[in-house]
Amino acid sequence: MALRGKLTHFLLDEVSSFAMCARFYSVDFKKLRPMILKRIENRAKEYPINSMIPVAQEVLWARSLLIQGVATLMNVFPVLACKFCPEVHIGEQGHLIQTCRGYKRRSKNQVHEWISGSLNDILVPVEAFHLQKMSQEVIKHQQRFDFDRIPAVIELCLQAGAHLDEENSSSSSWKSESTFSGVKGAKSLSSEELMFIATGTLRAWELLRSGIQRLLLVYPAKVCKHCSEVHIGPSGHKVRHCGVFKYESWRGCHFWKKAEVDDLVPPKIVWRERPQDPPVLVNEGRDFYGHAPAVVDLCTKAGAVAPAKYHCMMKVQGLPGRTRVKS
Repeated sequence: MALRGKLTHFLLDEVSSFAMCARFYSVDFKKLRPMILKRIENRAKEYPINSMIPVAQEVLWARSLLIQGVATLMNVFPVLACKFCPEVHIGEQGHLIQTCRGYKRRSKNQVHEWISGSLNDILVPVEAFHLQKMSQEVIKHQQRFDFDRIPAVIELCLQAGAHLDEENSSSSSWKSESTFSGVKGAKSLSSEELMFIATGTLRAWELLRSGIQRLLLVYPAKVCKHCSEVHIGPSGHKVRHCGVFKYESWRGCHFWKKAEVDDLVPPKIVWRERPQDPPVLVNEGRDFYGHAPAVVDLCTKAGAVAPAKYHCMMKVQGLPGRTRVKS
């Protein structure tokens, strides 16, 4: 009992001393905020880093090549998109797998209703606010129309010191990328020429993602925890347009976290048809079918060889999809 009393007395002394320290060393965040902003501004003077400028230029080049290659291959290999959800399928006929999420009032897990797809269905556009400099003040909600929206990859490269040519420096050129039709006469190309284009497109895809990964190690980028909004900079903006309606009590403010490569370049995973699969993928064989990023699936259909890191996802040597018979 005596030992317990001494231990209790010791703990009370520690708690009281901690409370006294907290009282005397309280932090006034209003006074601390200018110091933090000053530190961010001084840190921004070290950017752009000269050694990362070639990486940013390489990312821009790979992005341009990727758009041209995908648009050219889409003239030869049909791309289908679901009318009611973001699902995409590459092939003459859409699959019958019941994964349609549909609209809010539409029943879930239904067969997709397919329409012709576009370039944005393969290369999902991700935009961000264009900043004049990294250390500028946080964008407020009433300022949301004062800043241009440009592709997030381009914004990252601009902050990394890349330079755009005159043809690609205007916002109208970025908006016209989604309507790019690729190389003229693509349907008349031989199989060898298509394979050459597909191989270069797949190489540009890997170069783009690896370059962005390197840039994100140096330059900060944020993504919202509850929606796909991306911001390139040390701190997120305060524009209230978060798309998660159940969090309306937060007035639509974003909750930021560190962005990854998939946030800036979504891979858009699709069901992949293998030689051992039936001509049309059915719902009963969905456990056997493989997946692949849409760009990888499109390029492999043209004869390109997929990197080994995708083989597990693609189930290259997997069993053929078939209807399972109940015992």
